[in-house]
Amino acid sequence: MNMGIIDTGNTAWVLISAALVFFMTPGLAFFYGGMVRSKNVLSTIMHSFFIVAMVSAEWIMLGYTLVFGNDINGLIADAGIPELAFVSFQCMFAVITPALITGAFAERIKFGAYALFTLLWTIFIYNPMAHWVWGGGFLAKLGALDFAGGLVIHILSGVSGLTLCLLLGKRHGYGKVPMLPHHLPMVVLGASILWFGWFGFNAGSALGANELAANAFITTQASAAVAAVSWVLCEWLHHGKPTVFGAASGCVAGLVAITPAAGFVAPLPSVIIGLCGGIICYLAVAVLKTKAGYDDSLDAFGVHGIGGTWGAIATGLWSSTAVNPAGADGLFYGSADTLVAQLISVVVAYALAVIGSAVIFYLVTLVTTVRAEETEEITGMDIGEHGEHAYNQSIFAANAPLLKAAGPVSAPLAHAVHSGPNA
Repeated sequence: MNMGIIDTGNTAWVLISAALVFFMTPGLAFFYGGMVRSKNVLSTIMHSFFIVAMVSAEWIMLGYTLVFGNDINGLIADAGIPELAFVSFQCMFAVITPALITGAFAERIKFGAYALFTLLWTIFIYNPMAHWVWGGGFLAKLGALDFAGGLVIHILSGVSGLTLCLLLGKRHGYGKVPMLPHHLPMVVLGASILWFGWFGFNAGSALGANELAANAFITTQASAAVAAVSWVLCEWLHHGKPTVFGAASGCVAGLVAITPAAGFVAPLPSVIIGLCGGIICYLAVAVLKTKAGYDDSLDAFGVHGIGGTWGAIATGLWSSTAVNPAGADGLFYGSADTLVAQLISVVVAYALAVIGSAVIFYLVTLVTTVRAEETEEITGMDIGEHGEHAYNQSIFAANAPLLKAAGPVSAPLAHAVHSGPNA
């Protein structure tokens, strides 16, 4: 992307948006970290935090060139000269995408295998798909619309997550022992940070402080708000209680659903997209997962895979050139071609995610052990993989005399002594 005349206002907006999108990944760390059991909170947070470093390095050295360089037969890109604000902004998209996958296999993957899988997945799955849609590849030429990542980010990560959780198998004790979120305030904090950062995610994709950014801002807010309400209402009718956890999950579902459409649809359709997104994602999490029996730990597929799929299809229904002349009219505005392009792109994203993730998974198994040992899962991934425990205050408080009398205590034993009922 060559630099032309620099508009300082637009540049400032893109850089601020890049910072907002960066903040989403630590927000995801809190969101996912609060959803797991206390013995796995650090390992879960580490998945998101480490990705910031590893994928940023990959993006700067390799990824940007592959995605936005000169096109080679519609498949991948060669070298180009990037405009640095755009590089920074897109870097944060590359960072958060594989972080979303981690919600599907939380609490049972070894860290080394996770890091290797993530690096290979970013290079060979994310980069090509981003080029196909955003870098002038064959899906862009087909007419696919993805304003901020429904196809590239949410379908790709959610379906890859489902693939990996099926290949890894269920967590030890899944379906037999409680596996409840250990810290709901942390979940709500993470969801709130995600909601805040998502304005940079979607409105920032206008690449300027302009009317299109304003449209994306309001459609993002409308969809998230309505989805939170529709999820809570579904939960209330289904289980008899409106939960905080449901409200947090619902807002994220609405954010996911509007992402591909935010800069292509008007505010009223965004309300419908959010309303349906909250209902569809709730059913995927509360009904589909239960009936199918797969262990998608933190509902990466149910929210991101399903929500992204709905959003991509909805873009083909309600997109309008009156909102964005660079887009296309959808089915409800007189053109079926856009919907057809969206459906083809969804199929391509699913195929790439399933086949690519499976191939990379089996390649990683040739190099290292992927699944944690049963004893590690029982003790907790924090101790087993990182030698740390998130909550150590009891060592120096109520149980101090016990530990002093017992002598030096190993990290796993200390965990066993201090574990609560949700450990």
